[in-house]
Amino acid sequence: MRMDFSALRRIFALARPELPTLIAATLALIVSSGMALVWPQLIKHIVDGVLAGGGAEAVHVWSGLLLGLFAIGAVATALRSWLFTIAGERVVTRLRQRLYERLVHQDVAFFDGQRVGELTNRLAADTTVLQNAATVNLSMLLRYLITAVGAVGILAWTSWRLTLVMLALVPVTVVGALVYGRIVRRLSRQVQDAQARATVVAEETLAGIRTVRAFAREEEEARRYGAEVEAAYGLARRRARFNAFFGGIAGFAGYGAISGVLWYGGLMLVEGALSLGTLMAFLLYTFTLAFAIAALGELWQDFMRAIGASERVFELLQQAPTVQGGTARLADVRGEVRFEGVGFRYPSRPDHAVLQGLSLHLEPGRVLALVGRSGGGKSTVSALISRFYDPAEGRITLDGVPLTDLEPRWLREQVGVVAQEPLLFATSIADNIRYGRPGATDAEVEAAARAANAHDFVVALPAGYGTEVGERGVQLSGGQRQRIAIARAVLKDPRVLVLDEATSALDAESEHLVQEALTRLMRGRTTLVIAHRLSTVQAADRIVVLDQGQVVEAGSHAELLALGGAYRQLVDRQFAPG
Repeated sequence: MRMDFSALRRIFALARPELPTLIAATLALIVSSGMALVWPQLIKHIVDGVLAGGGAEAVHVWSGLLLGLFAIGAVATALRSWLFTIAGERVVTRLRQRLYERLVHQDVAFFDGQRVGELTNRLAADTTVLQNAATVNLSMLLRYLITAVGAVGILAWTSWRLTLVMLALVPVTVVGALVYGRIVRRLSRQVQDAQARATVVAEETLAGIRTVRAFAREEEEARRYGAEVEAAYGLARRRARFNAFFGGIAGFAGYGAISGVLWYGGLMLVEGALSLGTLMAFLLYTFTLAFAIAALGELWQDFMRAIGASERVFELLQQAPTVQGGTARLADVRGEVRFEGVGFRYPSRPDHAVLQGLSLHLEPGRVLALVGRSGGGKSTVSALISRFYDPAEGRITLDGVPLTDLEPRWLREQVGVVAQEPLLFATSIADNIRYGRPGATDAEVEAAARAANAHDFVVALPAGYGTEVGERGVQLSGGQRQRIAIARAVLKDPRVLVLDEATSALDAESEHLVQEALTRLMRGRTTLVIAHRLSTVQAADRIVVLDQGQVVEAGSHAELLALGGAYRQLVDRQFAPG
């Protein structure tokens, strides 16, 4: 059980910043719980007063006090509920912010081994479970603990013998709760994981709905999602069975206690050792205690579910990036990049060497093209320049300074990437271009669009630069998306430019417009061009042929053709008549 309480302490620690609000809420809770402990005494006075021959006036007085007590309790209860709820909302907001911030700062390698659906499920479902546990359920826990302890104290003061009879079944409930908690905690984590897997399937299918529709796989995807949901349901049903079993034990303990009080209290009433009003008050306190114990049992279930959810959330919060940043910045960036004996394996595929002893030299202001067969390591070179990963061997430098010594954020501001499939966000065209430099003016955004050959098609749209592009830019054509991505890179104004298959997916007309914009963008920058279509690299200052992570040839287009080796084979194969 030590691990359970350690997890609970971590959950409650989430609420520490809301301490002032929680203190006020706790004071209201004490008042409302106190009212719940006082009113049975008023019932006792009413009953005993009537039996003792008291008049209607006494009944009026005590009943009026009872109504006033209930009114105070209602106000305190409403205040308690409101304060604990808003504290809970702030807790879950802060938790989601912390978790999301931790996620977006993780290495790219971290996302290679994660599925987006699982991560979004942690942000949505798991954090909500923790919100309830850290505040609202904590409120209920305090409320019922105060009620239970207070009720036991009053019962013991009223009749210790009757109290012992009433408490006889409590140990059974406690032992059951300890055993039950271990089982439900494990099941709760399994349920959360199963729900996350279902979310993954849903996100993949909906994000790729065009592919699903093109292959007429709607029924298969529906069955795949149904299977994951059914798996989650099976685990939830098993958890519900344990909940019901434990709830039955707790309920039996409560009602068994009431039965014991009626039995023993009835005997004491017959013997004259107890008044009827006292017995009624004792029964009311017993009911109060029974309800409190039952509620504590349900709260224990919730806390066990919260612990199950918290394990994954806290794992993510404690996940530290492996690519650690330096602190250096260069005053004047020339854009000279060197790979010196670089070896690299993806963390998700440690048994496969992608680069082996690779040495490259990107000269300032010149164009280096990488060509070769798929899987040769070309895109990996691009990822290493942006320091998405660190090499396992060798080093990479910018103007002679190792990338590991440079501040990662500053470094990535010096590198611009235009990919084959650029990602546009579901905002306006202007916002997507301004992503390259958030503080840019409208005039600067328009100038970047003109440089990228995008201005003409943008102003032809009904909303111009305010046009929403849709999720992943689906409202635009491939050539239009590419030109928006180029405009974004123009606005960023990087010293090092990486073009990763930037024109390979375009038609001839779009390629002409994009290539013209790229030529304008490349001027005066250190540029790495990665391409399969060799027509796009012929004008490069230097061409390097990669094969299995190693340089097999290097030179100009004419030099490599004359060499008659791997590059010549690539050219002959690509331009051979169909």
